[in-house]
Amino acid sequence: MNFALILFLLLVVSFIAWLIDVLWLGKQRVLAADKAVAEFDARNANRVGMSAEALARERAALRENATRRPWYMEYTASFFPVILLVFVLRSFLFEPFRIPSGSMLPTLEIGDLILVNKFNYGIRLPVINKKIVQVGDPKRADVIVFRFPHNPSQDYIKRVVGLPGDRVDYVNKELRINGQVVATTPLERYLDESRLQSYRQFSEKLGEKQHRIIMSEGPGFVVRALQHTHPDACRYSQEGVSCTVPSGHYFVMGDNRDNSEDSRYWGFVPDENIVGRAFFIWLTLRGWVPSFDRVGRFD
Repeated sequence: MNFALILFLLLVVSFIAWLIDVLWLGKQRVLAADKAVAEFDARNANRVGMSAEALARERAALRENATRRPWYMEYTASFFPVILLVFVLRSFLFEPFRIPSGSMLPTLEIGDLILVNKFNYGIRLPVINKKIVQVGDPKRADVIVFRFPHNPSQDYIKRVVGLPGDRVDYVNKELRINGQVVATTPLERYLDESRLQSYRQFSEKLGEKQHRIIMSEGPGFVVRALQHTHPDACRYSQEGVSCTVPSGHYFVMGDNRDNSEDSRYWGFVPDENIVGRAFFIWLTLRGWVPSFDRVGRFD
């Protein structure tokens, strides 16, 4: 059971409790409070020795106690507005994710907490993820979060490299799209402090966007995984892989090119599996220590 489904069930339960409370239980408490206050006024009509101010406080406390929600309503109906707000924000606007691996180094580090834009590529129904309003499509170089095609309960994050209909070749660590070599510019070496390992670093231009990638020394090996979304769409050799992206699908890769399980291995991302576009780091956890030094937008 995924978190979206759990949140939806909580929303339904809290809404039903809230509705029952508004339409019936709340009114019953008000009637009971009115009766209790009327009896209190009758008992104290001729009471002496107590100031009017003290009587008013006691009367107010009696009404407050009589109209207070019972504990089971406090833990259901009372949370409905909060759950509704979280559900709307998470389902239609922004969703937080935590980066669990180094496959997107140097763009994203392990422990980065990011926000994902849920409406850039269209409005989808929660839980079933069915698109009901078309807004836009993923563009080349976008960083996207998606449900892994071979296990939709897992969320992956990669960069869009190939669009529907593109031919993508990754041979001898050189990337070509529709026969054109993707331009790269060498940069200073990148040090992965978590592994104490350095990599060759490049600036790569996909479409109009520049981003950084890293590569290990030596040749890279690309082998088809046991599960592949479209095994007939890709050809594998000792030098690399060549794929034609099917309609309605995307070819994605990690920026850590030699340490990323992506479309080169297991196939393509169908449009219906896309969660949204990742665009903002709002916190980084190094172990249990929060850090704000990486806060900001990224491409």
